[in-house]
Amino acid sequence: MVNAAETNEGAEKAGPEHPERTLILSYARAGDRDGMAVLLELDDLLGNILRSTSEPMLGQMRLTWWRDSLNAIDEGKVAAVPLLQQLAARFDTIGAAAATLAPVAEGWAVLLEEDALPDEALGRYASGRGGALFRSAAILMGRGDFPALEEAGQGWALADLSRNVRDASIADPARNMAQPLLDRALAQRWPRPLRALGAMAHLARLDLAAGSGSVHYGAPHRVWRALRHRITGR
Repeated sequence: MVNAAETNEGAEKAGPEHPERTLILSYARAGDRDGMAVLLELDDLLGNILRSTSEPMLGQMRLTWWRDSLNAIDEGKVAAVPLLQQLAARFDTIGAAAATLAPVAEGWAVLLEEDALPDEALGRYASGRGGALFRSAAILMGRGDFPALEEAGQGWALADLSRNVRDASIADPARNMAQPLLDRALAQRWPRPLRALGAMAHLARLDLAAGSGSVHYGAPHRVWRALRHRITGR
């Protein structure tokens, strides 16, 4: 199990306050920006459930509630939670299934399953949290068909885990799995509507390059790498 005591981040850390969150959102098209912000807020919320729980079963129950609530949106059953209502409105507007987000909750739940996380479990975490999140964001942006999305999202999720968990038996394999995923995803030229997601993947790769050292979020070289991707798609 990965919990608050084993991570470097506290439950009170709010994603929108991250110094690079505003930068990333600025790279999304104006009409896509709010939708992407809502998806990242969902990821923040689900992560905070894990970080704030000391009882795996309680954490699993809360994540299961979110998974079921996301699935229920497509049945017209939207819980009276502002975030769920915003998500329902976004997906309904384009006639897409909000259930594509349910695996994000399942991915986070993998980290509560057991003390050891073999590669298979890390793969399920990455596919659920990252792959589904990137795919859902791309659907909202009208480009859910881009082939690099899954690997970019998985690599991003694994890179994030590797930096925010203290247990080297989890961090090291996550880092090793993330690198080739991000390398393959970023070898392609990203379409303009998806470059905010591509920039997230590039910044995750810079996180990996820092190893166990400090990451200076918002540093000029990071901003420049994201800007270059925004302009060129590479």
